[in-house]
Amino acid sequence: MAQMNAEENVRKGSGAKHYSLWKSIKQNKACYAMLAPFMIFFIVFTVIPVIMSLPMGFTDFNIAQPPKYVGLSNYTTLFLSDKIFIRSIRVTIVFALFTGPISYILCFLLAWLINELHPKLKTLFTLVFYIPSMANAYTVWQLIFSGDMNGYINSFLINLGIINAPIQWLTDGRYVLGVTIVVQLWISLGAGFLALRAGFQNIDRTMYEAGAIEGIRTRWQELIYIVIPSMGPQLMFAAVMQIVGSFTAGTVAQNLVGFPSTDYKAHTIMTHAYDYGWVRYEMGYASAICMILFVVMFLLNKLISKMLSKYMD
Repeated sequence: MAQMNAEENVRKGSGAKHYSLWKSIKQNKACYAMLAPFMIFFIVFTVIPVIMSLPMGFTDFNIAQPPKYVGLSNYTTLFLSDKIFIRSIRVTIVFALFTGPISYILCFLLAWLINELHPKLKTLFTLVFYIPSMANAYTVWQLIFSGDMNGYINSFLINLGIINAPIQWLTDGRYVLGVTIVVQLWISLGAGFLALRAGFQNIDRTMYEAGAIEGIRTRWQELIYIVIPSMGPQLMFAAVMQIVGSFTAGTVAQNLVGFPSTDYKAHTIMTHAYDYGWVRYEMGYASAICMILFVVMFLLNKLISKMLSKYMD
């Protein structure tokens, strides 16, 4: 009897939750209607492909023929036979270690500095720093790092007497990864930067007054004791965006230093997946690569969530 009553209470509780959710949706139907187009595209073009890639990673699928189940063959080949994939792991780790944390810190510091400016200057500088994330500026960077004497970097260094002959920045294996990292940092101030800007704008000004009463005197103390604790959701969102951006970057290298890059020096995991998915049409193998990348990013996001959890309340 007690068990039956418990089950009945669970059903009632579940029904109450569903009713409350449906009531909330009806009350905020305008908001859900505005979210619907994005959610539909997100589910169709992101969620469903990610779900499909899991079983596809266990198949041999070339698009023209039906998928053929091969078990763990794709994964064993990746880690035991594919030397380019192992190299792409090292390149991706180096790339992510430089672009992820540095870009995150830059986003935060720039958002903090811009927040101290006049309102009109805030808008101007926010636009200036955000535009590179939308603009296709690879032609400009190819001119800057051009390997002849007319390239801006080469011309500048030759005029200073630092070098005697032009450096092949975009084809020399010693430089291609560094150049790619520099350009990625320049275009990385995207959605995470805007989220942090919004976070600074939404901090209650009375908190600064209360902090001054409690003994906070400097801007650094305000940053540590007021700003960061008040921006948990924005810090979390920006961290996730930087992780995703640093681990899935491949377009920059393809457009800047060629595909494939010299000696695969700028060949990331995402570039490897593009090679097998859209050049060789080995979709099963490409899905296995993407699934490994997805698992790594998921674990890193969980780690970041745990680190920032104390600011999320």
